[in-house]
This record gives sequence, structure tokens and C-alpha cells, in this order.
Amino acid sequence: MATEILSQAQLTAAFIDLPGWTGDTSGLQRTYQFGSFKEALSFMVRVGFEAEAMDHHPEWSNVYNRVSITLRTHDAGNRVTAKDVALARKIQALAWVE
Repeated sequence: MATEILSQAQLTAAFIDLPGWTGDTSGLQRTYQFGSFKEALSFMVRVGFEAEAMDHHPEWSNVYNRVSITLRTHDAGNRVTAKDVALARKIQALAWVE
């Protein structure tokens, strides 16, 4: 996937398919809240396998039942590229909470 930095207009279009995601050309963000720590950890493991397969890894944190994610492409100067949108879509598909 190319490392071309997306424009704000391209991001705005991408957000249509990514409810709950916010951000700008410096990063995409989303926080998920699960029913328990176990659910949050399970989600992180599932996302981890997808991220590893894409060789594109999120910046994230976990506090009990919350997982906060930031996506940006380090090879593109920590800006948002199509790789970030693709990973956000995979994450969105794996999430079972809104």
C-alpha cells in the first residue's frame, strides 16, 4: 500500500465508513469500551493479529475495559495514509461494541 499522505477531504470521505473514528491528517483516533478487561484484552489480541499481518501497528493503550487507538504511518512522517484507513476498517469489523 502506498505511503501517500491523505488529504483532509479524503479522510472526511473515509470517516463515512468509520463511525466513532475522529482525527485529521496527523492521526486517526477511536476509543472502544467493552464489558470487561477480558473483552478489551481479547479485542486487542484480535487486532494485533490483523496489524501484524499488515505490518502496520497501532499506537494504543488499555485501561480496564477501554482501548484507545491512534493510527498513523510512521514511514510517512507520522501522517495518515491509506494503510491507516485500511487498518481502521479492519478494527471496526472486529469490534463488537459501538
